[in-house]
Order: sequence, then structure tokens, then C-alpha cells
Amino acid sequence: MKPERLAARPARTMGIVLLSVSSLVSLGCREGRGGSDVMAKVDGRQIFRADVDKYYQNQTSGSEQQPSGEQVSTLRLNILDQLIETEILMRRAEKLGLLATDEEVERKLTEIKSPYTQEQFDQRLKDKKISLEDFKQDLRRSLTREKVLNKEVTSKINITDQDITNYYNQHRAEFNLIEPQYHLAHIFVTPLPNPQVRNLQNSKAQNEADARKKMQMILNRLDSGEDFATLAMNYSEDTDTTSNGGDLGFTPESALNNTDAATREAVMRLKPGQYTAIIPVMNPATKQVYGYRIVKLVAKEPAGQRAFNDPRVQQAIREQLRDRREQLLKAAYYETLRGQAKVENFYAQEILDKAGAGK
Repeated sequence: MKPERLAARPARTMGIVLLSVSSLVSLGCREGRGGSDVMAKVDGRQIFRADVDKYYQNQTSGSEQQPSGEQVSTLRLNILDQLIETEILMRRAEKLGLLATDEEVERKLTEIKSPYTQEQFDQRLKDKKISLEDFKQDLRRSLTREKVLNKEVTSKINITDQDITNYYNQHRAEFNLIEPQYHLAHIFVTPLPNPQVRNLQNSKAQNEADARKKMQMILNRLDSGEDFATLAMNYSEDTDTTSNGGDLGFTPESALNNTDAATREAVMRLKPGQYTAIIPVMNPATKQVYGYRIVKLVAKEPAGQRAFNDPRVQQAIREQLRDRREQLLKAAYYETLRGQAKVENFYAQEILDKAGAGK
């Protein structure tokens, strides 16, 4: 754990890479023999070319530069490998009686739909060219995967107080901040065309006047006591930070000194919990305004050694050790399951055969 991240919970990474719910398509798994439409089998269950094609289109649609040549085969091979992993875990779930129930799927669906109106949610499904049943099927697989991994791996992880003490003693330098750190968040709006904007309200300023009006609305709602992160998720047009409430993480003071003068001066005057007025964001080359932002100082960490008795230090170490152990155990767990399964990857063999034939 880098010391500048002590106050922010790190994203939990998965040791087993699986297709995400955002892909929103279901797999076809029927018994049968291999053929041109079958790219792999897992214990006799088939994974069809059409399934791989759906994921491929989902991952490449909207990209300015489409894969070509060997890149296409590499991406399809990676997708197929992930589908194989998913199917192996589904087989394990069946044996353990851990398949997600209809009630669990409906509960998760309600949770996901909650930020949207029915019309907005239906439009998002339409944009992805999937049906509600496709979405629910993928939710079922995602929930089932979590249940299996929680029972077989996560529940067995134990980080002791001695583990935390040992880590701190061996990595004291990681907790010595050589300069102050600023934990920032922001809400950003631009009048420029940007079809990639994805906030909960699908809100996009269309022109300069619209952008200024939108930012003033956001500032008024902040002044009325509304939550900064919630407004960021609903209205910010920064695709990199919208989903996590505008969180920019920690910025060293030296890096803050290198940012634009208006933002730096405004942030330096803030106390933790406060936010700036509306700040125009200029292109340093053209001196033209290309957006507006409101920046919040979430916290400020002074320079110096962080003591072991700081609860944030211990929590950061605990989370890092847990993440590392979880990734290792999940990777080992999957390799064990894969070794027990009968996997036939016809597409991989097809690639090798073509290479051998000089094609």
C-alpha cells in the first residue's frame, strides 16, 4: 500500500479474471461434439463461436481503432479462455449447491436499476443490444461466481495482528510521507462534444452556455448541502472518475504545484471537507476554456512518518495483505479446478494448425 493511499480503500482485484456483468450476454452450453461452431468444451459442455463473437463485439464496439491481424485472434483467444474459466466455476457451483437463486438475481437487478428510471434502464439495455433476460442470466453467473469464491477462498483468509506488525516493521519507509498529500475529488463539465460521457443521469452539456448553467446548478445544490460524491456520479462528465464519486485520490504537493494556477490557488485555501467555487479549465497551449470544475479537498496528509498505532495504517496494511493473499489463493484455486476439468480448446488448436500450415 502506497502511503499516499492510506485514506482511500483500494479497489479489490480478482485473482481469477472473469467476464464482467457489463458484457451482459449469456453463454450457450449444450451437450454435443466439436464442430466449426464450437470453439471449446468444458466437461462436454460446449462454448459456441457465437458466444465469443458477442463478447468480441461488446469489447470492440465504439473503438476508434479496431483490432486487426493477429490482434483479432489474440483477443478472441483471451475471451474464450475467460468463458472457459466461467464455465468451470459454474460446474463447481452445481456440485456445491451454490447456484444463484431467482430471488438473489431479482434482488441484485433491483439494486442495479435503482439509480435509473425504467426508461433510462431500458435505454441502456438497448444501447448494448441485449435483452433483459440476457442481463439476468449474466447476473446469475456473476452472483454464482461470488458465492463459490467466497465459500472456497475468501472465507478462509485470515490476517492476524502479528501479520500487520511484521509488515509495518519491514516496510516502515512506505509510511513516511516526504511531502504533504492532498486527497481531492472533482466535478467536471465541458461544452465540448463527448459521446463517451456516462454518468447516472446521462447528463451532457451541449454548449458553453449550457455548461456554465449546469455547473451553477451543481454549485447551488452543493451549497444546499447535497452530497458531493452523489452529484459527481449523477452529473460529472469526467469518465475516469464519475463512477467513484469524482475521487481523484491523493496528489503530492509537488504535483499540485504543477497544475493550473487557478486550481492550485483555490485548493490551497481549502480546509478538509470544503470545495472550491467554479474554476474554468484552460488549454495551456491555446489559452481557451474547455471545461469547468469544482474541486473538493477530502483530506490532507502532512509530511512525516505514520505511526503504527494510526488506525488508517493498520487498516491499509490489513487490506493490502488480504488483497495479495486473495489473489494468490484464487489463482491457485482456479488452476486446481482447471486441472480437474476436461477442457478442449478447439480454437487454440485451430490457431496452431494454421501456423503449422504456413497460413
